[in-house]
Amino acid sequence: MLAIRKLNNNAVICRDSRGREVVALGKGVGFGGDFPRELAMDHIERTFYSIDAEGQRIMQDLPADVVLFTAKIMDIVENELPYELSPNAVLIMADHIAFAIARQRKGIRFDMPLTYDVQQLYPLEYKIGRYITARVRQELGVELPREEVASIAMNLVNAKTGAEVTVASDRAQSFERLLNDVTDIVEYDFRTIIDRESFEFSRFATHVQYLFKRIKGNDSLSSANLPLYANSREEFPELAQCIDHICTYMKREWHTELTDEEKLYFMLHVNRICTKAESGTAGR
Repeated sequence: MLAIRKLNNNAVICRDSRGREVVALGKGVGFGGDFPRELAMDHIERTFYSIDAEGQRIMQDLPADVVLFTAKIMDIVENELPYELSPNAVLIMADHIAFAIARQRKGIRFDMPLTYDVQQLYPLEYKIGRYITARVRQELGVELPREEVASIAMNLVNAKTGAEVTVASDRAQSFERLLNDVTDIVEYDFRTIIDRESFEFSRFATHVQYLFKRIKGNDSLSSANLPLYANSREEFPELAQCIDHICTYMKREWHTELTDEEKLYFMLHVNRICTKAESGTAGR
């Protein structure tokens, strides 16, 4: 294989026998010597095709052991996912893992406030995230924080490609319409302006996204909180009226009936974003 350019001491850009560009990874493959030069196949531990300029840039700064580990793990992961990942997915995940390891070793930790929501919205990706963090502990000797499971799950979700991206784009537009319409109902009923940049609205949006996912998948949600919902309606009549308006909208535009469980969650989240809006107004 012809090595044509060095990325780092352990990674080079090559051309194979068919003239295709490929990134080759191996211990010391980029060290010393001029380019172009022939590279013996037994020096190469892993090859990556279809890596764009951004992927090559990422590769330059990544530890070889993390890239090789991630490539091996992603071979397993791709067989578990019902969609294709982008050609750069391995490198983007390797960059994510390398950064997470570096933060952990420095004692830097970030909260992932939407961990529960990610687990509910993307159960398969969350399961894979747990698997990857366990393998990082076993093979790289680093115990990543529990919040990293959700971050890895979202890394996978964002790595979708091909037809999946088109579908995701269409769904994103539909979800945005649903979220905007429901938020408009809340703003009208409570005569307030919702801060769409707030953490409370983010949680509200995540709940609406979960509802949207259920609608698209024709899934049902069991309801175990009937007494609590009934009591909440009596205690918060204005909230209950707003939820009724949302239910009417959902039935008319999305042909779906909300369960009492979903109505209760809506009451909780609507109460939070309206309380936030009122406190923001009072503070001005």
